[in-house]
Amino acid sequence: MQLMLVSIISFLSFFSNVSSDTQNWTKKVGAKNFPKSKKVIWVNKFGVANDGSEVCTKAIQQAIDICAQQGGGIVRFEKGVYLSGSLFIKSGVNLEIAAGVELRGSTDLNDYPEIDTRVAGIEMKWPAALINILGQKNAAITGKGLVNAQGKIFWDKYWSMRKDYEKKNLRWIVDYDCKRPRTVLIANASDISIKDITLQEAGFWTVHILYSTHITADGIIIRNNVNGHGPSTDGIDIDSSSWVLVQHCDIDCNDDNFCLKSGRDADGLRVNRVTEYVLIQQCISRAGGGLITLGSETSGGIRHILARNLSAEGTGVGIRLKSATTRGGVIEDIHFEQIKMTKVGTAIEVTMNWNPSYSYSTLPEGYQWETLPAHWKTMLTKVEPASLGIPIFKNIYLSNIEVVGAKKGISASGLKESILQNFDLQHIHIAAQYAGNIEYASNWKGKDIAIFTQNQSSIAVSNSQHIDFDN
Repeated sequence: MQLMLVSIISFLSFFSNVSSDTQNWTKKVGAKNFPKSKKVIWVNKFGVANDGSEVCTKAIQQAIDICAQQGGGIVRFEKGVYLSGSLFIKSGVNLEIAAGVELRGSTDLNDYPEIDTRVAGIEMKWPAALINILGQKNAAITGKGLVNAQGKIFWDKYWSMRKDYEKKNLRWIVDYDCKRPRTVLIANASDISIKDITLQEAGFWTVHILYSTHITADGIIIRNNVNGHGPSTDGIDIDSSSWVLVQHCDIDCNDDNFCLKSGRDADGLRVNRVTEYVLIQQCISRAGGGLITLGSETSGGIRHILARNLSAEGTGVGIRLKSATTRGGVIEDIHFEQIKMTKVGTAIEVTMNWNPSYSYSTLPEGYQWETLPAHWKTMLTKVEPASLGIPIFKNIYLSNIEVVGAKKGISASGLKESILQNFDLQHIHIAAQYAGNIEYASNWKGKDIAIFTQNQSSIAVSNSQHIDFDN
């Protein structure tokens, strides 16, 4: 079945399509409090070198700890370069990395102690991040300075391991075996603000917001394609967290730029923690896997999301919903509004069978279960019954999307067992090489939808019903 999507209606001015309920909850996102004390603790009083010549983790941590003991305040650096391993910010403390200050991450993995955390959808031991806010309240990271994670050494390690692992049919586990530090980790925390800092060359994910509530990320600049192209250098990952505000951020990375997650497979279903009430607005994505991505870790569910006033410039995919048949979870009540894309790969991509070589874990011959690492066993634990692993995507709203220079317009594929339900598309204008496809979908409606292609192709619709676009 072919459906020609051609519109003679002029592109309308951008407008909000948010319901009154959505508007109400968006007023409640973000940190409710900010560290109030203006007392200043200078790191330099603790004997640190500000030329990057030696690791000064202990001295910086001492300044943070004393600041917290004295009721909170601001931890500051004199201008210069500071080399550090993992730092742990405490309640009431604002770590200020001002203009003229560069915090460099150590390239020695021993400077990042292992902690209990979740990474890429499963709970396991993993190196702490360069900057950590764990189990704290009312803390912040601010300033116009630079956090340079110096991640290239960890990228090179990953590519070397991956080449070896792929030969052994172990693609599914290499990302977990190759331990690489994140740049910022906020976990089990509340009322946390990250504002204005520039983050560069992450070893792994850049900002990971995990099991947390009322978080603000405002004015962050991420530049991970410095000194190469780092694998899995996501920009901002919001993971089983709620009441999160992300705004005025500019991300150039080599994987998903803004990403929402909630656990994967049996372990994610066990934890069962949703990501909800997230507002992402007035942000830019440059290079990267997706302007805004939901998944592929969807086990705990993702709901009540509003992404608006965003732009993508050269991103691999624009709007991306992805999962796998072992993830489960429900993606619902998702709103994408007022989005512009230029020279993206695929403008809108929806898939429930993403990247099979990574998504599905199979143990090759020659391994004994008893001797496997704990995280291998976690990854190999089957979802039972298997039906729990089938994800559900429903009630998705897209409006005022303008795309030029895309390779493909829409690529949307549900499953026979899980139809893409209730998608509402309003004022979608896409110029692309190919129109794309919709399959295993039901109850899609839309107005003022135009996909202009170089070869005059149209959207191929199959195994679907009630696809009704009123042009």
